[in-house]
Amino acid sequence: MNINIPTGINPFLDPVDRILAEIAFSIQLPPSLHATAVGRYEAVRKHLEATASFFGDIEHFYPQGSMAIDATISTRGTDDEYDIDIIAQVGGRFRTMSPLDVLLTLERGLTGYRGLKVTRQTRCVTVHYADNMHLDISPVVRDYGFPDRQSHIMHAKGPQHGADDCRVPTNAHAFVEWYKRNTPNETVVRDAFRQRWLDAKGFAADAEVDDVPDQTHFGVKSMATLALQLVKRYRNIRYDDPRRAGRMPPSVMLAYYAAKTSRPGQTLTEALVGVCNAIIADIAYASARGRKLHVANPEYDSDVFTDRWPENVQQQNLFANDLRELVHGLQVLRAGKADLTKMPDWLRQMFGGRVVTSVIDRMAASNGSAIRSATQLYTPAGGVIAGAAALAAPAVAKTSPIIRPSSHTFFGDAP
Repeated sequence: MNINIPTGINPFLDPVDRILAEIAFSIQLPPSLHATAVGRYEAVRKHLEATASFFGDIEHFYPQGSMAIDATISTRGTDDEYDIDIIAQVGGRFRTMSPLDVLLTLERGLTGYRGLKVTRQTRCVTVHYADNMHLDISPVVRDYGFPDRQSHIMHAKGPQHGADDCRVPTNAHAFVEWYKRNTPNETVVRDAFRQRWLDAKGFAADAEVDDVPDQTHFGVKSMATLALQLVKRYRNIRYDDPRRAGRMPPSVMLAYYAAKTSRPGQTLTEALVGVCNAIIADIAYASARGRKLHVANPEYDSDVFTDRWPENVQQQNLFANDLRELVHGLQVLRAGKADLTKMPDWLRQMFGGRVVTSVIDRMAASNGSAIRSATQLYTPAGGVIAGAAALAAPAVAKTSPIIRPSSHTFFGDAP
């Protein structure tokens, strides 16, 4: 469980961070869908437990990945698809079955479930819902006599048995607990996002929000997790380009860096740039030595997060260059050196056209005036900060003046 610390910065109060916070807000799994996701994985568990193939052999069923650390966002470049990752710890006869046979058995157990499409992947079986939510269920076999939930996940491409079929070491639960310890709940951030959900138009439709378990309560609890969501979104947009071949950098690796660089009390843009710079530095170190980036679970070093990405040094360098571009843009905007007429388009390129356009429209409406162009922000002393979305450079000094919008900023009338 995350530790609560009475600190943090409300990202919605600073015009520099606000647009990024609004983007993160827009791509998060809404409270009502949190409840839906919880209900669905419980329903899938009960369905499998009732089948002859799995009766008595499901030992544990629990969320992993983004769902477990409150960092679920819309997938790829879309704005309404969500992947929910679930671990199905199986025992009994499954302990002696081949990886492919375990996956095939899981696929057969889910085929026909409520008429939904079911797809077998290399390490999981996906259930596709009509509202574009996907449940990715990964079967694992527990390593008894070792730390809690240390397991092996099944890896088999199929449809026939292959030489690459294997059981891969994993401990998703231990990583989630490590992430939580390193990203304590910042109460100011948590309360700001809770209020943002309450203020959102149509929030009243989320009638079941109080039934969502505490671990998914309103999602965001730290600036590190917000930064993680933004890095994931940026990655999704870049790799949604059909010209990009191969796998994306794994989300669990990005989560590792978000937790590693977490510093309670940072601004959102400090946290975002910190994550990017840490990844850039580690890739540069590995590439200079002709090696692929190696990132392992800090709680279980046999659980290698980068076992399937990068495939080569060039692939990791491409992602490092993506991150450099993002960091450079943030620095230019923060320094007030950007061409503000091009700033909205830059944001769309970084985080997706539909989301950024909706954010701009929503912020204009909430402030009572339409956004026609990027204008100016002013410091308390009257100095001009170019750009209402001047986002942030790394390590902005805590003594820097608070940037306040004029009555005719990009964000509309000052509240």
